[in-house]
Amino acid sequence: MHTSSGRIVVLASHLTSMASEKEAALAATPSDSPTIFDKIINKEIPSTVVYEDDQVLAFRDISPQAPTHILIIPKVKDGLTGLSKAEERHCEILGRLLYTAKLIAKQEGLDDGFRIVINDGPKGCQSVYHIHVHLLGGRQMTWPAG
Repeated sequence: MHTSSGRIVVLASHLTSMASEKEAALAATPSDSPTIFDKIINKEIPSTVVYEDDQVLAFRDISPQAPTHILIIPKVKDGLTGLSKAEERHCEILGRLLYTAKLIAKQEGLDDGFRIVINDGPKGCQSVYHIHVHLLGGRQMTWPAG
């Protein structure tokens, strides 16, 4: 097996990032307090917005796991902190999140494919309890994920 020291450093960095994501998810708890995403929606925290309409906001992840890593969030949480909390009344916004991912993938030139991820709960590595879709692309994805 041939590996370069650069590849080992990248792998070590990725594993460290995965560990810190796991730790963040295990430490996170749902609450009624504003999340970091609420603060981004309210422009209290800056972000690099790539798409916005009256229902959703999409911005670049500050800790990207792929060359393209965009978070897509509903502007109104409406009790939808995670996918496991979805009710029938959330069908429209869930569809809007996925359709927006498709629009952004086209905008970003991800014609060869992309991955959509929704983390749910501590074991699903959810660290922010405001439902959000990760749009990942720009490199070959591997399977199984995570």
